[in-house]
Amino acid sequence: MVYIGEDGELICDYLNPKKILDDIRLLCRGKKEPIKELCKHFNEETEDGKNMSSMSALLNDAISTIIHSKEESDIDSLFSEGGTSALLSTISGLEDFELICFLVVK
Repeated sequence: MVYIGEDGELICDYLNPKKILDDIRLLCRGKKEPIKELCKHFNEETEDGKNMSSMSALLNDAISTIIHSKEESDIDSLFSEGGTSALLSTISGLEDFELICFLVVK
């Protein structure tokens, strides 16, 4: 789970899923239905989902952030007690992930 801004800026990384869920809950508080005007705007921007290039670019930014954070975490683990995570798993790119869902926040 990653929360990334429209500009590609990382808002909350994958190491903080509780914060992301708390943010989503706060944003959705009191709303039981999608905001139709925002859905219409998103559908216009993406040609009813046919042109998701901007969303795909953000997904690539999010994955790059995860890979970078994982590499930093692995390096840090080399210098801390309890062993290292550097040799346990490898993440190399988009093919290592599966998009389950996404939430657009406007």
